[in-house]
Parts: sequence; structure tokens; C-alpha cells
Amino acid sequence: MPRRPATTYAGRIAAATPSPSGPSLTVTVSPTSPPTPFDTRGYALPRRHLVCAVARILRSPVSPSPLLDLADYIGSLRVTLTAAEASEVIKALAPDAALALGFFRFAATSLPGFRHDAFSYNRILVLLFRRRADPAEAVRLVAEMERDGVPGNISTVNLLVGMGVEVWRCLELAEKWGLKLSGYTYKCVVQAHLRSREVWKGFEMYEKMRRKGYKLDIFAYNMLLDALAKAGMVDQAYHVFKDMKQNNCEPDAYTYTILIRMSGKAGNTTICLSFLEEMVSKECVLNLIAYNTVIEALGKNKMVDKVFLMLSKMIESGCQPNQFTYSVMLDILATGGQLNRLNEVLDICSGHLNMSVYSYLVKSLCKSGHASEAHNVFCRMWSSYEKGDRDAFVSMLEALCNAEKTAEAIDLLHMMPEKGIAMDVGMYNMVFSALGKLKQVSFISNLYDKMKANGVVPDVFTYNIMISSFGRVGLVDKASELFEEMEASSCKPDVITYNSLINCLGKNGDLDKAHMLFEEMQDKGYNPDVFTYSILIESFGKSSKVDMACRLFDQMIAEGCVPNIVTYNILLDCLERRGRTAEAHRLFETLKQQGLTPDSITYSILEKLESRSQRNVRIRKPNRSTGWVVSPV
Repeated sequence: MPRRPATTYAGRIAAATPSPSGPSLTVTVSPTSPPTPFDTRGYALPRRHLVCAVARILRSPVSPSPLLDLADYIGSLRVTLTAAEASEVIKALAPDAALALGFFRFAATSLPGFRHDAFSYNRILVLLFRRRADPAEAVRLVAEMERDGVPGNISTVNLLVGMGVEVWRCLELAEKWGLKLSGYTYKCVVQAHLRSREVWKGFEMYEKMRRKGYKLDIFAYNMLLDALAKAGMVDQAYHVFKDMKQNNCEPDAYTYTILIRMSGKAGNTTICLSFLEEMVSKECVLNLIAYNTVIEALGKNKMVDKVFLMLSKMIESGCQPNQFTYSVMLDILATGGQLNRLNEVLDICSGHLNMSVYSYLVKSLCKSGHASEAHNVFCRMWSSYEKGDRDAFVSMLEALCNAEKTAEAIDLLHMMPEKGIAMDVGMYNMVFSALGKLKQVSFISNLYDKMKANGVVPDVFTYNIMISSFGRVGLVDKASELFEEMEASSCKPDVITYNSLINCLGKNGDLDKAHMLFEEMQDKGYNPDVFTYSILIESFGKSSKVDMACRLFDQMIAEGCVPNIVTYNILLDCLERRGRTAEAHRLFETLKQQGLTPDSITYSILEKLESRSQRNVRIRKPNRSTGWVVSPV
């Protein structure tokens, strides 16, 4: 049998030359374009060789203008691409979105006789969808479709819904194009409503879908159930779950997790337990999320014994608790007043405890004010590991300081190096502050000496705390000595340091030194703040030097430092004590003009002024909305 040629050719006679042996013909030969193939339904099939050639020309790295090259190539073949072939080219160019979009525009405007159809538009929509393009781009593309008279198909609607175009607009387009919504379209619309937090609309669309005989898949059912549960639509969630089983869609662990969480939150203990039993009977494998959800639901319904049972089953199944598990357990025990059972939790989870878990428990208990329980966990951690966790140690140290257990705090501070934790100045400052509040200054001195012996350098906070602490108990010489030591070191005083020492000197009657320090502070470039002036005004006022207190007040205003209600109260009290009632009343008027709100201290001073004043003054206390008011009779 003769072999058929792979390619057929067409030729035309270009020239005829006479010769003795007969005429000689010159023929120009060119391959004929293969006919467009069709499928069994009569639709044109893409010409693969043409699609590949077009894609190759457009991807050419050497061509400065591949679209012009493509136009020349198409023109030389005297063919026109079909919409299906253009769609295949777009698919081939998809990794380069800009090139694919450029070809899409080029085909519509530069290829003679070419017209996009719904499939090629859908291909561009898919490209935009994968790029997570703005829905506005999809809307513009649909506007082009309508302008060119190209009706979309149901895939177009599905893509638009998935891209985030408004659901009402998508449904309007489907109706305009005369399309019947498919089950997949309904599913997309339901999920679109849920993503937009329009849970009720999503449920209504689900009901419409159900009446049409369509059903969701497991992922969509779970999404709907989760949205209904979070929106508090409990009855609707139960209804969807019932439909789900009737449609032979088998619930999974995530389905039951949603229902258990919802039932537990709603306080439906019986239903919650029934879902748990059904979940186990279905042999659903409980994962970490499922166990945590069940434990939380049982805890909210105060079923503490069942919580411990579930925690034990969780450990037996090899599921390792996470931080959320422990936080739920702490909350359950604390709410139920059973934090004494925390050791049971630690015993059950002993195989999964590590340094980070202990650290989390210590920090959480300290933060919630359960210092004793935190200490028990801390001691267990201490005996379990050679190295310590810095965060846990700092949390425990802070808890001891807040609980005024300064001796234990100092012991812990000195034991830190045993667990490989370096002490720093912040830890010492924490203890210094606690000692200062309790006026345990003898401990401060000893701890300060040990701090320097351990090579920890004090910072400005250390000095400020110590100067303030010594000043609080009247040890002026010690406070001054620390100030001089600070000035001689690399750590220089700040405004708070000066305020602390000025306060110390002023309250202990050494006004001259306090005022000299105030002037020295200004000479060195430190700007006194409202606290500085208030200290000095109070000190001079209590020493019967009211004129000096008033001059300081005027100086304060002249320097641009705005007095607060505390400053006004201090000066008002000074004027009242010296019987200077007229000045006190003028100062009160100034206070109101400055927009400050008098407090209870202000009015207690004014009541004293009333008893001194020779003129009648009515002081009344109106309702809460108007505040305090003083008005002359």
C-alpha cells in the first residue's frame, strides 16, 4: 500500500521555458493549511500546532514586539484563530499574567474576524481569580462582555461569585443571560454570603438550594454549621446537621467539634454529651482541636470530673496538649475554685510537660494573681530541670514582690545563677521597688552591696528608687550620698532623680538645700516639671513660707509649666492654713478658668475656707452630670 504524504502541497506555474526536449515549467509550491478539525458535536477543535506556534512567538525572549510578530505570522498563513484556540493560548501563557492579558486584548482588536466567546472570557477570569485580583477588574471584564454582546455561561457566574463580586449582581447576570443555577453555583453563593458575614442570607440561600434538590459537600456543610454556631443560630444549625445526615453526607470530626462547641456555649449539656458519644461511636479520630473544644465545653458547664476524664483520654490517645489546652484547664479550675487540683493536671500531662509549658503556667498564674499556685508550679519546674526559664523566673520574682514576700524574692534572686540565669539590673530594681514601698531600707542597703559585688551596674532607675526609698523614711544623708555617688558615676541624674531628692529634703525641713538643688537643676539644663514645683510649693507652704510658695507658683506659670489639680490643691491648702481666704477664692476661680475639674480634696479645703470667711459662701453638690459648683450667695 503506498504511503500517504504527511503534508500536502499546492503549487502554481510561475514560468514556462521552451526547450528541444519540451517546455520547462517553474512551479511555486507552498503547503496548504490543514482544515480546522471538528469534534463529534460539530464544534471546532483547537489546532494544536497553531496554538503552540502562537505561544512560542509570544514567549520569544529576543523579539522586541512579539504581538507584531504574531500579527505577521497569522497574516502569512491567511488564517484566523478561533475563540477556543485563543483560550488555549491564554492557558499556555498563564504563568505570565501580563502577557496573557496583552494577547487577550490584541486578539479582540487586531485579528481580523476574531471574536471572544464566554470560554475565552472565563479563561481570563480564572487568571484574575488566581492572581487574587480586585473584584472591580472582573466587573470591568463583564462590562466588556456585555458591550460586545457575548453572553456568559454558568461558569462565568461561578467565577464572579468566587472572586467576590456582589452576589446580587451575579444572580442578576445569571437571570439576564437566561441561565439556570447549578448546585455548584448555589454552593458558591452560600459560601460567598458566609464569607461576608451575612449568615442569615447564606442560610436562606441554603434553604432555596435544598428545595431545588441540591446538596452541599462536607466542607461547605462544615462552613455553614460553623457560621451558624458563631452567629448563635443554634436551631438552624441543628436543622442543617439533620439535612446533612439525610443527604448521606457523613459528618467528620470537625462537624462534631463545631456542634459540641455550640452546644456547650449554649449550656445544652445533654446535647453536648450526645454529640460527643455519637462522635466516638462513629470512630471519628479526635484531633487537638476536637479535644480542646470538648474540654472547654465541659468546663463551661462545670463538669470538672468529665474534663479530667477527657484530658486523660487525650493523653492516652497520644494527642499532645498545647498552650490553649492548659489555658482552658487553668480557667476551669480557677472559675470553679479548684486550683488545688492543678497538680492532678500536671500528673496527667507529665509526659508532655516541658520548660515552655511550665513557664506558661507560672506566668499565667502570676498574672492572674494566684501567687501561691504559681510558686508550687515553679518549685516543680525547679526540681525537674537543671536550667531555668528566664521569663518564668522574672514572673515569679514579680509575683513575690507584688505579694510583699520580699525575703522570698531576695532568696530567688540569689538562686538564679544556680539555674544558669544571669541576674540583671531590672531584676534588682524590681526587688528594690518592693522593699522601698515597705520601707525596708536596711534590706535595700545590703542588697545594693551584693548587687555591686555581683558585677551588676546600677542604672538611673536603681538610684531613683533608692533615693526615693531613703527619703521616704527620712534618711536624708543616705539619699544625698547616693545622689553624689550617681553624679560621680557614668549614670547621670534625670528630672525624676532631682525630684526625689528635692522631695526628700523638703519634707524633712531642709528648704534651703531643696531650693538650691532646684536652682542647680535648672543651671544644668534640666526643666522642672509640675511635680518639681508641686513638691517645693508644698514644702514652703507647710513651713509657713506662703509668699515663697506663691512666687514659685507664679514662676511655674511664667516658665510654661501648667499646674494640675494637685498643684492647685496644695497652694489652696497653704492659703487656707494661713487664713488668706480672699487669695484662696481667687485661686479657685483661676482653677475653674483653666478648665480643671475640682476634686473632693478641693472642696474639703473650700469647706474649711467657709468657716473662716466673714462672707457667706454657699457650697452645694449638684448631680453627677454637673459636678461640683461653688457660688456666692
